[in-house]
Amino acid sequence: MKRTISLTSFLFLLSLLVACNAPIASPEALAQSPTSIPETPIPATPEPAEIDAPLVQSPELIKIQFLDPRDGWGVTQTQIVRTNDGGITWYNVTPPEMGEAGYSVDWFIMDNDHVWLQLADNANYPFAGFQYRTTDGGVTWSEIDTPYSGAHVSFLDPNNGWALADLGVGAGSNAVAVYQTTDGGATWTQKFTNDPNRPVSSDSLPLGGLKQGFTPLNMQTAWIYGVIYAPGSPYIFRTDDGGATWSPVTLPLPEGGADAELSVEQVSFAYDNTVFLVMRNTSDAINTPVYVSTDSGNTWSLTPTLIPQSGEVSFISASEIVIYNREQFYVTRDAAKTWSIIPPDVKFGDSFSGMDFVSADTGYVLSLNSDTNHTSLYRTDDGGATWFPVIP
Repeated sequence: MKRTISLTSFLFLLSLLVACNAPIASPEALAQSPTSIPETPIPATPEPAEIDAPLVQSPELIKIQFLDPRDGWGVTQTQIVRTNDGGITWYNVTPPEMGEAGYSVDWFIMDNDHVWLQLADNANYPFAGFQYRTTDGGVTWSEIDTPYSGAHVSFLDPNNGWALADLGVGAGSNAVAVYQTTDGGATWTQKFTNDPNRPVSSDSLPLGGLKQGFTPLNMQTAWIYGVIYAPGSPYIFRTDDGGATWSPVTLPLPEGGADAELSVEQVSFAYDNTVFLVMRNTSDAINTPVYVSTDSGNTWSLTPTLIPQSGEVSFISASEIVIYNREQFYVTRDAAKTWSIIPPDVKFGDSFSGMDFVSADTGYVLSLNSDTNHTSLYRTDDGGATWFPVIP
């Protein structure tokens, strides 16, 4: 029987023969084949935009505040400066009308655009001062005359803010006045004073005790805190009526606290109704109790660890705090339930003059050489274990 093959089968066999005799492509040819997958380039980190202000070479910083690893502000003896590349480059954004800077400057930095500076009018202390406000990151400033001199100024948003004005200290007493603004600081209204020499004074916030700090939660609720030289007496008061009246806050005392001098060093509202409070406990030894509230300061609990000695604190989030006790860094990531102890590779010691952490890993420290009066700026990216000089 004669076998036949279809045209389709013939073409299929022919294609197999051609394929078997086809040359094998070299690796170089395959690499150049249009069907190969090109490598995806890694995007470069964008360079920070240049700030419209004069450059400052290695400023002698005496105070810093960073908003993130790149953006920060600083004070020198004569200037207000800012950086947007982690402290490598600094720009002079001093208000043109401001005649001095240095330790006399109080400030509040809300974000890179909104900043307030407060200076006393020493010729009319404590009844007058100068406030400088920017809404464009220091490119332009407006000057405001304030009815107070030195003050702790704190804003909740670009319009609404508080000021705790210092009216003078004497014999363990501290007269103050509390002001509010709803127009960004353009005008200030007195809400309270405990100065008996002023009209409408009140003693709901006692004249006794040094008022070291002020923290608002909103325009109705705020805390004033500090120290009174009486054992077992934390000095902290709260208002819930916009500053008109104040009442003492009860805190559970740390072990031995009934016989110790208790100074409330800092209160910080974090997130999700969480508020932290740090105290200095001084008796035979010095230690630092940390308190936490999860209901906006209505109730407080003492966290388990007493940090030995005392030092500077950076509140970062509702779970992260960094404390430096002049020897080691204590870092918590679980709202002060547990702490990691991190010895730094740079022994700052007495040269330590300030710090600011923007995360539990990244922070900055100012180190002052008392012999030369030169300040260096250091940075860490591992929670304080290793440091490198940004401004040597």
